[in-house]
Amino acid sequence: MERPAWAPQGIDISVPSVSRMYDFYLGGSHNFEVDREAARKAMEFLPGLPKIMQANRAFMRRTVRYAVDRGIDQFLDIGSGIPTFGNVHEVAQAAHPGARVAYVDHDPVAVAHSRAVLDGNDRAVIAAADLRRPKEILAHPEITGLLDLERPVALLLVAVLHFIEDADDPYGAVAELRDALAPGSLVILTHAAYDGIPLSRQEADGTVGVYRNIRNPLIMRTHEEIAGFFEGYELIEPGLVSMPEWRPETPQSPGQEDPYAFSGFGGVGRKA
Repeated sequence: MERPAWAPQGIDISVPSVSRMYDFYLGGSHNFEVDREAARKAMEFLPGLPKIMQANRAFMRRTVRYAVDRGIDQFLDIGSGIPTFGNVHEVAQAAHPGARVAYVDHDPVAVAHSRAVLDGNDRAVIAAADLRRPKEILAHPEITGLLDLERPVALLLVAVLHFIEDADDPYGAVAELRDALAPGSLVILTHAAYDGIPLSRQEADGTVGVYRNIRNPLIMRTHEEIAGFFEGYELIEPGLVSMPEWRPETPQSPGQEDPYAFSGFGGVGRKA
């Protein structure tokens, strides 16, 4: 198996990675055949996966602009993945040139590629850390050197919590991050769910099985369970909804959006 020049040494390119699969769904080029194979297998069961990822990205861009409009100029994006066009720092810094963005991911390819993309941008950094260990994130020198946690921060958890099993206490991790953030901070999150998928649960389960087989279980949670991540935050209107329904920039006429875009939920909460 040929190792591309951009692949960091020491990573096993025979094991699929969820961030590189996400990159493939979005049409990126920082993925290996093993990632493409797993992604194609998942798409056999859920052909709309690329559409779901695009809905996630569009939601992320709208919420980042919303945060800037509310005077927030610091962003902490955990599980940021491989940077593709229109990433958080591009959207935030286009709206507010002084905006600071700290990315966090535990995939070495995502970290290495982010480092290359951010080279020369002194208001954006990438830290190698894991959402399951929030203390490490909060104490990471890259993050503490860039963000002032005494001021409001927009915390992004986009398409990441559904890879954290209950045994790893995702609610505890989100609560710990929330408690470290200043009043006025926002949490921006999206999460996979069976709700909205235009297939039967049995059909959608095929995709869940693919992720389980690559030892990155995809945890589908209910609307109520996802709402639990917003504890300690005040949900911003329209609440926890399907991603295209969160403050769309153009009015949607019925049937205009791909039905897959309505899979799962997204929301924004504000810490009082």
